[in-house]
Amino acid sequence: MIYKGTAVLDWLMHRRNLRRWRKVARKAHDLSLSQLRIERGRARHLRHSLNEVISVADNRLALPMIGSNIFHKPHGTDWSWRPNLWCQPLAMPGMSTVASKTRLGDVVTLYHDCEQSELTLRQVRNQSEADLAPFGLRMDVFRFDGSFLSLLLDLPEQAMMGLQRRHLIRLDTIIELEKPIEIFIRLNIKHGPNTEQLVRELPLHEDEIAVEFDLAYSNINEKRVERAWVDLIFENPQMSQVIIRDLTFCRHPRAEF
Repeated sequence: MIYKGTAVLDWLMHRRNLRRWRKVARKAHDLSLSQLRIERGRARHLRHSLNEVISVADNRLALPMIGSNIFHKPHGTDWSWRPNLWCQPLAMPGMSTVASKTRLGDVVTLYHDCEQSELTLRQVRNQSEADLAPFGLRMDVFRFDGSFLSLLLDLPEQAMMGLQRRHLIRLDTIIELEKPIEIFIRLNIKHGPNTEQLVRELPLHEDEIAVEFDLAYSNINEKRVERAWVDLIFENPQMSQVIIRDLTFCRHPRAEF
C-alpha cells in the first residue's frame, strides 16, 4: 500500500510540474526579462537532468535483456542452447595470465601449452543493436610461446538425449577479430570406449558465421552416447583479440528425401 501511495504521489507531482512548464512556455513571450532569465536558468538545470536520464535509459533499454535465450532456430529443431556465459553475468567476469585448464563459468575451459601465459579472458556486455546475446567473451592474447590454444565447451545432457545419426548439429556465432586468424570447430562425441571427432573451419569471411555437423558421416553408436563437447581451436593467435559476441547450438533432423 505504501508503494502504491508513493507511486500515485509521484504521478501527481509529475502532472503538476508538467502543467507548470507548459504554462511557462505559453507565457514566455510576455514575461519580463528578469523573470525570463530566472525561468531559463531553471529550464537549463532541468534539461541537464532530463538529458542524463534519457541517455542512460536509451543505452540500457537498447541492450539485450539479461537471460535472453532468443535466437534463430532451423525448422524442426528439437534441441537448442546458448551457454550461460553468453546469457547471465558471471560472479568472476574476468581473469589474466590464465593457466591451462582454467574454467570460466560452468561450461567453458581454456587449454594451452604456453610456458608463460599472457592471455586474458573477460565476459563483456554486448551493446550493439544487432546483438541478441546479453554478454560476450573477450580473449586477449599477447606473447604466445605455445603450440595450441583452444576453448572447450561441454554440451549439456539434453544434447545427447535421443541423439541419432540422422541429426545435424549447427553452431552459429558472432565473432570480432582484431586481426585475421583461423578458427576451427571440433565436435567430440564419446560413445562407449570411442570418441568421434568432426572438424570444420569457421567461415569468418562470411556475413553469417555458422557450421553444421552432419552425423550421417560419423560412426557414432547411437545407443552408447555418453557425452559431447566442442573445441574452438585458434591458429596463430599471438598479439590478437577475439570477441565472441554470441554462440548458439541447434540440433535438428536431416530432411528426408
